[in-house]
Amino acid sequence: MNYLWWILESTDNNKFPYRLSIKKENKTLLCLRVQSRWPGAGSQIFCLRDLEDYSDPLEEIERVPVVSLNRYGKRLSVVLDRPTNKRCEFLFLKKKYKTKEGEYEQIFWRTQQGLKERKPRVKLTARGDARIHVLIDINEKYPWKFQECVVERKALPAGDYALLRDDGIAAVVERKTFENLRSNFNDIAILHQKLGELEAYAHSAMVVEANYSDFLNPKKLTVYTPTYAAKVLAELSALHPGTKIVFAGNRKLANEWTLRFFQAIESHERDALPDRVAEIAEEYGGPSPDFKGGIYYDIREYILDESRNEFISAELKDKFPDAPESTVKRVLQDLKKEGLITSMGRGRKSRWIKV
Repeated sequence: MNYLWWILESTDNNKFPYRLSIKKENKTLLCLRVQSRWPGAGSQIFCLRDLEDYSDPLEEIERVPVVSLNRYGKRLSVVLDRPTNKRCEFLFLKKKYKTKEGEYEQIFWRTQQGLKERKPRVKLTARGDARIHVLIDINEKYPWKFQECVVERKALPAGDYALLRDDGIAAVVERKTFENLRSNFNDIAILHQKLGELEAYAHSAMVVEANYSDFLNPKKLTVYTPTYAAKVLAELSALHPGTKIVFAGNRKLANEWTLRFFQAIESHERDALPDRVAEIAEEYGGPSPDFKGGIYYDIREYILDESRNEFISAELKDKFPDAPESTVKRVLQDLKKEGLITSMGRGRKSRWIKV
């Protein structure tokens, strides 16, 4: 079977003493020169792309199966098949030269814990950019504003606002005021129909210019009870899981959220990973390019679906000769904890029985 491998090697370079590779068989998907074996708490490691055209002596330090490889815009997220130091990501950035034309690449390697400890410096503004093409339905009397974006009024097939890209509408948003949504309680079937139309698009949301607590306030609800309102809102979320329901609090924040929603989608669609990494990500398909699996999951599936009702661990080593012994043991112990198999005897001669 073709697996992805995480390979760390030592070099004689003092500034970048390690080489990190992600490989599939003999094909190298990503190869970097790194300054440490693993990012420390709260830190990130600067990496240099390695083209493998050098003659430095190398010594392999570790070889670990890759369980998951996911793309999130400019980030490549990796999960390794081991109990510790298993989750990390690589951030690929393009920077413009200050003194000449062109761009250069910056690559940073960071861990899950490092992301938690590095607090982003974010200031929300209501400004967009010219890459965002917003469509506003012609029936909107007092529409939200999208500064610096390309804005166009036209009849929309669904929703009140839409993000237009070269290949068509990528996202739609249904706008609701408190009074508007409360009035929809009178004929909830129509609202379900509208949300169903939104779900035809890749990204959709219903953004409410009110707080959720407003719908639990009997003075504001007037003819409806808080219990009924809560039931209706819960039903909307349950029956339309593909559409986000956002209680933004007021008009300004609803406008802000929608702009950021459109920007995030546009940014994600425009981002691209290095070609060789993107190619392997595409091979494993799914809603987004990703790889999920690895030896751990293949062994687990084999035990549950294909192996005999009674077997020994040596049979698994024969079936999966490339699997580390620690991985085989972990699969067996996990299945035992879940009550799917049980063991008889001890050591190498112990037998495993499916429950």
